[in-house]
Amino acid sequence: MCPQRCLSLSRFVLVLLLAGVPPATLRAAAVPGDRGAQPNPEVTYRSAPKPLPPGAVTSDWATFLGPTHNMASPETKLLRAFPADGLRVVWEMPRGSGFAAPVVQGDRLIVFHRVGDEEVVECLYPLDGRRYWRFAYASAYQDRYGYNHGPRASPVIADGRVFTCGAGGRLHALDLVTGRVLWSHELLPEFKVTQNFFGVASAPLVEGGKVIVNVGAPGGPCVVAFAADTGKQLWGAGDTWGPSYASPIPAVLQGKRRVLVFAGGESRPATGGLLCLDPENGRIDFTFPWRGTRFESVNAASPVVMGNQIFLGECYGSGGVLLEVQADGTARVGWKNPTFGMHFMTALVLGDHLYGVDGHGPRDAELVCVERATGREVWRTQPEWTETLPARGGTREATLGTYRASLLHVDGRVLCLGEYGHLLWIELSPQGYREVARTWLFAAPETWTPPVLSRGLLYVNQNARGMFRGEPPRLICYDLRAAQ
Repeated sequence: MCPQRCLSLSRFVLVLLLAGVPPATLRAAAVPGDRGAQPNPEVTYRSAPKPLPPGAVTSDWATFLGPTHNMASPETKLLRAFPADGLRVVWEMPRGSGFAAPVVQGDRLIVFHRVGDEEVVECLYPLDGRRYWRFAYASAYQDRYGYNHGPRASPVIADGRVFTCGAGGRLHALDLVTGRVLWSHELLPEFKVTQNFFGVASAPLVEGGKVIVNVGAPGGPCVVAFAADTGKQLWGAGDTWGPSYASPIPAVLQGKRRVLVFAGGESRPATGGLLCLDPENGRIDFTFPWRGTRFESVNAASPVVMGNQIFLGECYGSGGVLLEVQADGTARVGWKNPTFGMHFMTALVLGDHLYGVDGHGPRDAELVCVERATGREVWRTQPEWTETLPARGGTREATLGTYRASLLHVDGRVLCLGEYGHLLWIELSPQGYREVARTWLFAAPETWTPPVLSRGLLYVNQNARGMFRGEPPRLICYDLRAAQ
């Protein structure tokens, strides 16, 4: 948000407050620069966020896993201690089913979920949830394992467009300003792909004017690039592995721009692995098989890039592996660690060590530190604590923890979103794990969607109904800005 816009917005709000305009009217009023967002009847507005602290670094979060595709954010001057009565809620809205994270660019926030028999894309104003537009289409997807029937793949904002891929494989390009459909593809029938274990869950990657998707067609292509402006197929690559749940990641390896696709879906025998390819033409530099041998195994954690090194992890048998990309474009194995395998959580790189959640959980999902150079495990812990929970006729004590948690490296520490809705500031080092602060955002399972941070505001999906109060799934915007 530019300084001129912030100044204009501040003056406008001040005038209304001095005039005695009540908060409800203030929320519904047209704010200069918001391009006509309208009151959203689905949103409950709680309170305005604090002003951004002077000198705070902020960023967009326009794609899955954040601005650098690795759950690291450049944002600074965030709230270090959580209030005793909980983190301040700015606004919230009910969500339909699905696990897709929102994305934010400038004054636009995109929400992708399923409501009834439709997959819905909504464009909202990030500061208060007012709506610019809403686009919906019919969806007949049914989850074979009974989780929910909504989209898994996060949207992407790029070049004035929004790209979404639903659980049933319908790929859309929408105009960011108007929501108008620019083009679409039905990936499953077009590429003769059968429904995977959990539907389509790999987020698209927009790279160099191309929308790159892991379609996993039988006999190929495994990866397809469409022109971002027209939807025309530009190339297809790979002929072996099916679609996974890991999203393609861009990388610069040995000075060359590349795309990494960790593929491998439902197959007998279970097969999959990494493709490193040139985004310009789809030419493959190398492939590396890496997949658990169980039929029900999945590749779901996106590759982690560290210079010319790539970390892959899966939790159904193979574990973790570090690849070192050579000057000739090939790769060799640096190390393997069968007990450092991510399920769908992304490992963090902090200095000379990797930190991640090993196991497919919930109770066997432990936080682990390994040496980046050797893969040697340095420590392992299961962060847990006791909560007092409501029970019939009183209360009861229960042990809860982080379990299948998302880790976000930001502002010199790690923000951890636990599986049951806890938010923690933690410090991770080779010496161990240290909890700095903890709060309970909500009591609900399946908090598996990574949090999204933009301009000091934290957006969190509550994916399941609340365990005690029964509140429905929600998207909640929290104020994580430090006080001035």
